[in-house]
Amino acid sequence: MVALGSTWVWGQKQPAAQKTDSVAWKAPSRGDASQYAGIEICSTCHEDEARQFGKTVHAKAGVEGTTGAGCESCHGPGKAHADAQMEAGSDTAKIDAAKKLIFSFHSKTEENAARCLDCHSTSRDQDLFNRSEHKLNGVACNECHAPHLLFGAEGREVKEPMIAQGKFFSAPRLKEENRWLSESLLRNKQPELCFGCHRTIQAQFALPTHHRVPEGLMKCTDCHNAHGTFQRPLLKKSNWEACVACHTEKRGPFVFEHAPVKVEGCVICHTPHGSVTRNLLTRREDRFSCLECHVDPFAANVPHGRLGFQTRGECVRCHATIHGSNVSEYFIQ
Repeated sequence: MVALGSTWVWGQKQPAAQKTDSVAWKAPSRGDASQYAGIEICSTCHEDEARQFGKTVHAKAGVEGTTGAGCESCHGPGKAHADAQMEAGSDTAKIDAAKKLIFSFHSKTEENAARCLDCHSTSRDQDLFNRSEHKLNGVACNECHAPHLLFGAEGREVKEPMIAQGKFFSAPRLKEENRWLSESLLRNKQPELCFGCHRTIQAQFALPTHHRVPEGLMKCTDCHNAHGTFQRPLLKKSNWEACVACHTEKRGPFVFEHAPVKVEGCVICHTPHGSVTRNLLTRREDRFSCLECHVDPFAANVPHGRLGFQTRGECVRCHATIHGSNVSEYFIQ
């Protein structure tokens, strides 16, 4: 916990440090030092939470160039709460009143997010959260993240991260830092965490053809950024860029581009989460996808076209390179 003019690190008062932009954690609380109780006072009632918290990334993250953060860094000054709790004894009404004197993270989404974003405000992800669909729909940080968490998303005990001079949260530079930052405080592993709210998407992944998220070969965050992006629905990139990051053979550039692919993206023909059709197509038969745009009756008036429709032929039997071609203007193979 941090008080004016000095820094409290896991119950020990430290000399005041020079405040710099690179500090990873600072107390969001306001007021003078007399309003703070200290981790020892908190732990007299919240013994289990204090013991667990001492091993978490929040306790080990850099504060003013040192290590550690206390309860009051997030919950605010606790002396009034502690004093009222002591005086309450077994009086239920007084106990309830005492609880209201400390920030409990059972408040409105905006208030909860403000506590977290007071420190987590140095990266683009956290800046975008303020305009994200999650925040607009009332999803607070603590609904996905557990700030006291001791065990990571995979159920393994969290180890101390690589902290480089207190810059761990503000500028993760190593792959391990990014992994730790994104996974260690999640309340559940992916995709179960996301499926807790996104039931419709979960049902789509149960369809015969789907991206291998349920099998653990992909994660929701491979395509989406839960904190917010400039793309909808929370895509890290445009839907075309997100797809060709893996499907590189479809990227091009091609001499003859199929315009809808670049203009409207892959989802004009494909559904990304799951489908009853092969290749995640939005229509059971390829030709019906094609006919949504190609309404010119020319193909139906030539022998190939008539034969194709009579025998349930598919457009792609001839127009095989529909994502783009370096040879044929009509995407003929």
